[in-house]
Amino acid sequence: MRTYVYVDGFNFYYGCLRGTPYKWVNIAELCRRLLKPENELVQIRYFTARVTARPGDRDQGQPVRQQVYFRALRTLPNLSIHLGHFLSHEVTMPLATAPGERRQPGERRQYAKVIKTEEKGSDVNLATHLMADAYESKFDLAVLITNDSDLLEPVMLVRNRLGRRVGLLNPQQHPSAVLAKAATFIKQIRPGVLRDSQFPLAMTDAKGPFHCPEAWRVVED
Repeated sequence: MRTYVYVDGFNFYYGCLRGTPYKWVNIAELCRRLLKPENELVQIRYFTARVTARPGDRDQGQPVRQQVYFRALRTLPNLSIHLGHFLSHEVTMPLATAPGERRQPGERRQYAKVIKTEEKGSDVNLATHLMADAYESKFDLAVLITNDSDLLEPVMLVRNRLGRRVGLLNPQQHPSAVLAKAATFIKQIRPGVLRDSQFPLAMTDAKGPFHCPEAWRVVED
């Protein structure tokens, strides 16, 4: 069965990778472990945006680690990376109050200016490629690695109008009820599968050898 995989990179990262030692994940291997043997991985599309370090950020190494991970992903012959972008702008937001604290009568609410950064384009890019690939009959099964309910409409269109199967590999603890209902099937991505789906620590591509970032190395007990 011809299978295309669509990875919502930020939903995947914040759903089941952040705070774990399993960020060096081989997405093709992850899919092979979660899908059936008859699912032929024809194409994996990975949607994300380039991370940039801003002045004052505690972790200045994120962009470098991301670029190293892109190198690892690009060693997979059937994987393509589709980049959106970040949009930063200044907004005024109310200050939070402590639990149980109440403003006194007549007390004015306090506000602060903050820099809000939003990732733009990835969900639209994913939906666009999903629908275009379905329309061009490139797959029998589409598998989405996401829990973003904003993708409900394209999932329903691909299933109901174009007659394609759509499965979900859910990276978050609580699956979206509307997505789960619309999908052909849903499977949970659990830590054990992530642990068993890591790239080798040392790798080589056309540019030469490279290694898993030190901060991402799994320490075995």
